Amino acid sequence: MSQSEQPNIPNKLYFRINDVAEICGIQPYILRYWESEFPMLRPERDEKGERRYRKSDIELILQIKKLVYEQKFTLAGARQQLKAMRRGSGAAATPPPESAPAPQEPPRVADAEWVREMTQTIGQLREELTAVYRLLSS
Repeated sequence: MSQSEQPNIPNKLYFRINDVAEICGIQPYILRYWESEFPMLRPERDEKGERRYRKSDIELILQIKKLVYEQKFTLAGARQQLKAMRRGSGAAATPPPESAPAPQEPPRVADAEWVREMTQTIGQLREELTAVYRLLSS
């Protein structure tokens, strides 16, 4: 299955972490890590303390996977993108469909032009701060 295909999510109320990992094509440890990085991803726990994911959780995980693996967002960038998508739609539960334009796209890791501009800006700031430091030191 390619990353752009949407997997078929069975019609169940709850899913265990291994089931979700198989449906989404990622390892369970990645799901656990993403729970710490994305506040909107909070599966319920059963009486044994095991995670119980809902279909909406799986859809969110698939969106995160697409942002991180296909569109090359950092985790912070993906988190911002999801927040922006939720604000733009007015819905608190799910982001808008893919066809809806995102309000403002954060920079991607692979965007060489953005990296070049930021490097140049940081260099200029460093020079200006050095000049201010020299003025204050004398």
